[in-house]
Amino acid sequence: MDIRHLKAFIVVFEERNITLAAQRLCVAQPTLSVTIRQLEEDLGVSLFLRQARGVDVSEQARALYPQACRMVAEAEALRLRFRQEQERVPLALGIEADIAPAQVEACVRLAAQAVPGLQLTLLDGCEGDARLADEAERCEDELFLALWEESFVLVMATGSQADGRWVTCPQHPSHQRLMGLYGEGEQVAQAGSLQLALALVAAGLGAAWLPQSLAERHPGVYWQPGPGPALRRRVGLCYAAQALDIPALASLQQALSGSSLG
Repeated sequence: MDIRHLKAFIVVFEERNITLAAQRLCVAQPTLSVTIRQLEEDLGVSLFLRQARGVDVSEQARALYPQACRMVAEAEALRLRFRQEQERVPLALGIEADIAPAQVEACVRLAAQAVPGLQLTLLDGCEGDARLADEAERCEDELFLALWEESFVLVMATGSQADGRWVTCPQHPSHQRLMGLYGEGEQVAQAGSLQLALALVAAGLGAAWLPQSLAERHPGVYWQPGPGPALRRRVGLCYAAQALDIPALASLQQALSGSSLG
């Protein structure tokens, strides 16, 4: 007994007629009769009583029908599940440490909309088929598709004031551009990333110049714009030209090129 036998049984049970059931299944009537006979022999019972017009169902058939429907439905669901997994379109995106969660979420939403059947993997740092990063972190051989442009703002712990104590990121590409804003103040703490600098600020160690997106939703801090023309950064997708051979990335790049995320 297999699913083919059960599908044939279900249709004959519902039609009460071998000819109509054969038409519905798109098989020859003798073939369907053989299939039903094989099922009856396998189960050791008579399922249908042949009549002059159509067939009547036995008590065993009435008992089998709901179970057969359930088994066929489960088999179809299992087949569909694994077929969908095989048809998934894989894409791995690296997320640099200093990208705000809101920006990651917006990019992921658009990726899911742009690539049907997307199987997305998010990785930390410089990994994956492409990565979401500050333009300053772009490698020489990478292309860059800008998605956001934002200002650096003065970030302080809630209830505090800028008093010349600074948290800095000496290893970050933005450090040299920000040095003029720190003035003669004291660098009381250092961090390896802007995200870590934000944690130091929230803990009350000092103030820092950070991208607005990082400070906007972070509890325990507030921010204010700087004097004069704002220092800005661009966040976007970094990828090698040959990576566009990956179908999912090509679709995402095309969708992002025509979008405005922030």
